[in-house]
Amino acid sequence: MAEFTYVTYIEGTPDRIWTALTDAAQSAEYWGHANVSDWKSGSRWEHQRTDGSETADVVGTILEATPPTRLVNTWEDPANPGLGKPDVVTFTIEAHDGVARLTVHHRNIADDEQLAIASHGWAAVLSNLKSYIELGRPLPHAPWEMP
Repeated sequence: MAEFTYVTYIEGTPDRIWTALTDAAQSAEYWGHANVSDWKSGSRWEHQRTDGSETADVVGTILEATPPTRLVNTWEDPANPGLGKPDVVTFTIEAHDGVARLTVHHRNIADDEQLAIASHGWAAVLSNLKSYIELGRPLPHAPWEMP
């Protein structure tokens, strides 16, 4: 099992970042998927497409939700639930003088191929999140579509 950690610094507050991560409409703006849950420990969450189908490409369980500083959830393919250990993603948000450090730690990644996908995906999504919070809009083109 592999792990991946990404750290970024965002001009904004932990509350603002938390809301962008957990509000379905806002996550749809910069992620291309809406993160849908009630964000309570033990609850289901879904990473739903924004094409109106409400298809969830990723699902999981909220393991910990401590607004606005820590969110931990499992991460699984809904087409293959229960195949081995689910991935676990931890978001940690720390504030310092108007700047927040967002750390994303993704663990239990199945293999090197999935690690490469996660590495590319997190860098793109978190860059888009940073632009969304600092500029009020995501990047002009979906960064995950870049080769």
